[in-house]
Amino acid sequence: MDLASIGGLALAIIGILAGMMIEGGSIGQITQPTAAMIVIGGTAGAVMLQFPLKTFIAAIKSAIGVFLHKGADGEATVNQLVEFANKARKNGIVSLDADLASVKDPFLKQALMLAVDGTEPGEVRKIMQLEMDNKAEWEEKIPAVFEAAGGFSPTVGIIGAVLGLIQVMQHLDDINEVGKGIATAFVATIYGVAVANLLCLPAAGKLKIRHREEQMVKEMMLEGVTSILEGMNPRMLETKLRTFLMESKGKHTEAAA
Repeated sequence: MDLASIGGLALAIIGILAGMMIEGGSIGQITQPTAAMIVIGGTAGAVMLQFPLKTFIAAIKSAIGVFLHKGADGEATVNQLVEFANKARKNGIVSLDADLASVKDPFLKQALMLAVDGTEPGEVRKIMQLEMDNKAEWEEKIPAVFEAAGGFSPTVGIIGAVLGLIQVMQHLDDINEVGKGIATAFVATIYGVAVANLLCLPAAGKLKIRHREEQMVKEMMLEGVTSILEGMNPRMLETKLRTFLMESKGKHTEAAA
């Protein structure tokens, strides 16, 4: 579980509800299923209109990854590549063919297969870089879905509020009901703003970070395989690959900027 995502969302909700209750409000005042239906349904419909259905479904599935995520073990990957480098240095690159079955990551496995088949380092880099670029282009669409939803939901919330006010205006003969109706109508605006700023936009930001971390690991894998092909000393290779881990942990933020 991603404790930062779960804890952050819980803290935001608790803080908002506690502040409202301190001011004399109650949870029942903002519990309006119709308002939620308008905001969620309208936002989802607008997003589906903007993006292909395949992208929309992929974004919905990836939402789970905001709260439940198991990233690649960079340290284990470095150790595995160094082990491959030692074996290739002793027995030749072809000897790694026996280890392909033990490689779980598809990207690393494909790069090693190209290397074992005798592909030149430059060609391996071009082929795998092309795959990385294509996948990165696809992955960029997923956060864009949540960013779009974050832009649409406040406006849809306003639509819900206006619809509520229309219903209120039809009962102006009872001033007490008018006051309650206006308060209820604005709940849709709260839902729209909350969905955007507590869910959609933060989820988009978290997914961008996750995708960058995954891309960093793939870059490290590619650099490791091509360096093995070029005959780099295993110790030098380990030092080189660990720079990727340092950057992913934020130790080289200033250098990267």
